[in-house]
Amino acid sequence: MMDTFTFDLAFWLTSGGIFLLLISSGFFSGSETGLTAASRGKLRNMADKGNRGAQSALALKEDNERLIGGILLGNNLANILATSLATAMFTRALGEGGVAVATLVMTLLVLIFAEVLPKTYAITNPERVAAIASPLVRLIVTVLSPAVAAVRLIVRAVLRLFGLRIEAGDAMLSVHEEIVGALSIGHSEGVVEKEHRDRLLGALDLGDRTVEEIMLHRSGIEMIDAAASPEDILSQALQSSHTRLPVFQGEPENIIGVIHAKDLLRAMDKLTRGADAEGMAAFEIRKVVMTPYFVPETTTLDDQMRQFLRRHTHFALVVDEYGALQGLITLEDILEEIVGEITDEFDVNEAPELVTEADGNVLIDGAMTIRDFNRATDWTLPDDEANTVAGLVIHEAQMIPAVGQCFSFHGFRFEVAQREQNRLTKLKIRRLN
Repeated sequence: MMDTFTFDLAFWLTSGGIFLLLISSGFFSGSETGLTAASRGKLRNMADKGNRGAQSALALKEDNERLIGGILLGNNLANILATSLATAMFTRALGEGGVAVATLVMTLLVLIFAEVLPKTYAITNPERVAAIASPLVRLIVTVLSPAVAAVRLIVRAVLRLFGLRIEAGDAMLSVHEEIVGALSIGHSEGVVEKEHRDRLLGALDLGDRTVEEIMLHRSGIEMIDAAASPEDILSQALQSSHTRLPVFQGEPENIIGVIHAKDLLRAMDKLTRGADAEGMAAFEIRKVVMTPYFVPETTTLDDQMRQFLRRHTHFALVVDEYGALQGLITLEDILEEIVGEITDEFDVNEAPELVTEADGNVLIDGAMTIRDFNRATDWTLPDDEANTVAGLVIHEAQMIPAVGQCFSFHGFRFEVAQREQNRLTKLKIRRLN
């Protein structure tokens, strides 16, 4: 009976239908993987070179919910219809036992040829698959759009019950997060060097960080007293490693200007040259200083860099919300957040901020910023509550600890190695197992 009934015309038509439906299911599965895994950046590059498939793929990815809904609808229709045809065919041939055989056969066929095989290929060539499949997928999604719209309404209604709202075109990850994640993965896999990763991440983080985080604190600012003698002012400027120095009158908080070494030397040269030279005693620093440029401590580094470039200046004094001086920042400070430490022949050679000792402890300057520490060690100290490592220790300890005191938090052990008055100048840090 099986020979006369199963292999008739209906059998071959049904088998052909199942075969075509499996191909359709494989197409939908591969397209879904390719379109979701394809990089927008690579697709944009392909589209800019005239690849119409890439342009179509980008248009589809603008509304991921509609794209996934259409593909899944088509994929499930193909799988369910193929399974139904197989069940009917095997039931006719084998009776009630045909249901179990059809389930086993279709599970294997769908798993291998409609899921694993196309998705494995698509994940290895996502942009190519997306560009090839997108025109047909776009047509199918358009045809199925009424059903997809109904499914979307139902899905959103259900999600609203759980307090979740989804808008079309919402990206699962921002471009910033995608780049940061890609750099982290690339570094962990050895594809991206740490130096390159740090530079790129430094450039990306400029919009999230403020001048307060990297400024030179007011306690470390070198200033010129306007009441000092011209000889002392000249000597101080020549001995300084900086070309621009703030000038104060009366008290350090009262900044009256900023003097540039070149302007100072020009003025001194003019007074000491020529037959009618008045001499250095006639020097008045108020006539030479530039108007000070003040910026709020909450200004982002990205905005401050643009302001420096727009104003054609490299130097700004940082004030808090009350107008009190907090520190200073230069264009070089911002650039160092991207490229690392910048030194020249006049910079003072300082002791390294971080030294790894034989016992595994890392000895650092307490004023070292948490960001610099993390970049140097690839550790993950949080910088939400403090800018410096010493500030983090004080915040967590809720006190100013004495030399020798130890604390453990955030998976690290901290020991105060040196303290000057209320400042923690040296700290030992070790990662806890």
